[in-house]
Amino acid sequence: MPEEILLRSILADRVRERLLEGILDGSYPPDSRIVETAVAKSLGTSQAPVREALRSLAALGVVEIVPFRGARVRRLQPEELLEAYVVRSDIEVLAVRLAVPRMSEEDIADLVKFGEKMQAAADAGDGRAVAQYDACFHERIVELSGNRTLLRVWRSLEPFARTYLMLVMPGSDPTWSAALHTPIIEAVRRQDVKDVRRAVERHFREVSDALAARLDGADADSASRSSKDPRQRPPSPDNTGTNAAIPAAGDRPTQGRRRRSSRETLQEGSP
Repeated sequence: MPEEILLRSILADRVRERLLEGILDGSYPPDSRIVETAVAKSLGTSQAPVREALRSLAALGVVEIVPFRGARVRRLQPEELLEAYVVRSDIEVLAVRLAVPRMSEEDIADLVKFGEKMQAAADAGDGRAVAQYDACFHERIVELSGNRTLLRVWRSLEPFARTYLMLVMPGSDPTWSAALHTPIIEAVRRQDVKDVRRAVERHFREVSDALAARLDGADADSASRSSKDPRQRPPSPDNTGTNAAIPAAGDRPTQGRRRRSSRETLQEGSP
């Protein structure tokens, strides 16, 4: 690979990370445009690596590129997050089966350190740091599997994984979040594959339940607000005049189909 192309690829990766951070911290909210020229100017680079970074984010599903209109941040749907979470949990269970027998004392020490850093951040009440060490901990396990395809697929879900954390962490106790990893670390110390697998499965089950509850709660709040807004109420059978309210989208007939709850979405992907 020519040096110029290699450097541009590395630069595009860095731009991608900066844009992803901006999406997750709210600098680029859902549906907002990402202007190539503005990004290139702010980062002191040309438009080429910015364009590559946007294509990469589009391939991951967090950005949408519309011809002649540019790029915008996609609004991720709860179902997408939950479906991706099911996939990620299965990936990590497989990674554990491959990684644990290969772990050296140094590898185990690395995972223990991530756990200690998570706990220290939790004690300090720093939920953001807990989330960062959480991601590092899980990525390290997948790396230790030695399966590059598995790692590549896991990393393709990174934006979704980090979005889960942003959704779950703000309303949760950082100490609870850090403590979820203790059973995994204890099983890793023993290098007991079955116990590590069970601990990982339990970890994902608890976090997915918390995420599902958060998303279902948000849906309930939204429905409650709509029911209190007279503009969102469907017309009564007696109200057929010109002042009848127009039904909201959520009040229209669905031909017998029911929207699945977040918990059903998760359970559908579980064995």
